[in-house]
Amino acid sequence: MKTEKRESVEDYLCSFPEKQRDLLNQLRMLIKKTMPQMEEKLSWGAPTYVLEGLYCLQFAGNQKHLGFYTSPATIRQFQTDLKPYKTNEKNTLQLRWDQPLPEDLLIKMIQFRAEEVRRESLK
Repeated sequence: MKTEKRESVEDYLCSFPEKQRDLLNQLRMLIKKTMPQMEEKLSWGAPTYVLEGLYCLQFAGNQKHLGFYTSPATIRQFQTDLKPYKTNEKNTLQLRWDQPLPEDLLIKMIQFRAEEVRRESLK
């Protein structure tokens, strides 16, 4: 993983070794397929997804894991399903590089977070 400044999500993804890049791309495509109306951009140095002008999701490759960032409410909502994974109460799910993505769980989390953002946008 290179640390130079990146100009796009593609630049970000290309900075990772192939095996990690494949998993990052898999998550990227899962997000796009689940919520195609989200805007994708590079923010805070990592792929970030915005819905109705509000932050929704982000992911980032780290040395030992892939970080998936949602919201505290999303982490609480799925706390039982998330027991096999490392999380924090703030917004983070850590996924190991050597394990397949829990796609069904991630889809549910993406959908839940999108609905949460939609409700926030109505305030």
